[in-house]
Amino acid sequence: MTAYAIAHLQEAAPHAEIAEYIERITSTFEPYGGRFLVHGSPHEVKEGSWPGHVVVIGFPGMEEARGWWDSPAYQEIAPLRSRHIAGDIVLAPGVPDGYDPSVTAKALREAMSGQ
Repeated sequence: MTAYAIAHLQEAAPHAEIAEYIERITSTFEPYGGRFLVHGSPHEVKEGSWPGHVVVIGFPGMEEARGWWDSPAYQEIAPLRSRHIAGDIVLAPGVPDGYDPSVTAKALREAMSGQ
């Protein structure tokens, strides 16, 4: 099942270390089957606020996403970003083929009826 590394990164002043991070990041996730799905593209905020940038990297699964995050190659370059850009980063599994959200709604209704 596909997994995603999702980052909400705040605005930052240009810095040579950020440029180096961007130059090097692709080589850190390619061995894990990762690829950019969204990378700093303009986004539309439809509800709430979302200042900064959105980055989404897709992986074949959570094992690969975790492997990339924990890899020596990524951990070596991560400070180049984190010293200059604040943000939140999560790893999240996608839903399986045929996912039906009504099953989740049914479980929620059953949990509420038992209160």
